[in-house]
Amino acid sequence: MPSKVLLTNYEKKMKRALLVGIDKYKSMPPLKGCENDVKALTPLLSRNEDDSPNFACVSKTSAEGTVSRGNLLDAISALLKPGADFALFYFAGHGHQVKNDVVLATQDGQGSDLGVSMSEVLAYVQQSRVPEVSIILDCCFSGTAGGVPQLGTDTATLRPGLSILTASRSNEVSVETPEGRGLFSTYLCGALEGGAADVLGKVTIAGVYAYLSESFGIWEQRPMFKANVERLHEVRLSSPAVPLPELRQLPDFFTTQDMELQLDPSYEPTEEPSHPEHEATFAILQHCRAAKLVEPVGEQHMYYAAIYKKSCRLTPLGKLYWSMAKQGRI
Repeated sequence: MPSKVLLTNYEKKMKRALLVGIDKYKSMPPLKGCENDVKALTPLLSRNEDDSPNFACVSKTSAEGTVSRGNLLDAISALLKPGADFALFYFAGHGHQVKNDVVLATQDGQGSDLGVSMSEVLAYVQQSRVPEVSIILDCCFSGTAGGVPQLGTDTATLRPGLSILTASRSNEVSVETPEGRGLFSTYLCGALEGGAADVLGKVTIAGVYAYLSESFGIWEQRPMFKANVERLHEVRLSSPAVPLPELRQLPDFFTTQDMELQLDPSYEPTEEPSHPEHEATFAILQHCRAAKLVEPVGEQHMYYAAIYKKSCRLTPLGKLYWSMAKQGRI
């Protein structure tokens, strides 16, 4: 039987992702960027920045065959079967607005039967035993996702562990770029590449939304985020802003959260005589300064705080990570 540590590490890898991109339709105008979006996102979701395994990804695109209503439902069912801790569903293609719902158009869709409605997808999610499910939609009118058509309003009712991130509001289209990409998914790649990472290097779906929200201007399409979660899994891991062994030393440098650490020229490596221990500490403090965890007192730069014998202190964000290090959570 594997040890508890090995079992925990194994369980962390039980993550599935289904990525769907449809450019070619039988009864709807063609798109240009959906297949490219899936092609760009798949390697980012498959591997973390350090090349360790992340999601076990399955992609379905119109370039590889017909993405029909039936095989899309089969793929969603497989995504949500037991055995995973985290399932992610990404869709790029036409979205068709219906009353308090959005239909993800499939290639065989026509007339009043254009594809798979989000209410159908959510019925699968509701029955699934996968603890956390994230749905990311890059299609027009996607902001309607999560509503309950039977209620006759756009009120969202989400099961525990479900989050939905959409490219646009319920009355907006999703834009493609001249380069043949979805604008939303282009920014999404930037978020996954580390733009949405916290100090520890963790990229969560909430962090992705915060990044995307700042990426779009007030006159552009606006992403939406709906969630009913008590805990967020990492969508991807990137390099920490400060190496973890250095973060763990914060309580060694600052014995209390409000303490100011007195500096002097011996901390600055350009000054003589050299003081290797102080210089090593100062290098870590500089890393923390760059990550907005530490700030000089009375000076704009850490260099001058050392030269003029000033001090440095933890920022409010630094106090959070100090507390985490103090509790052994880093």
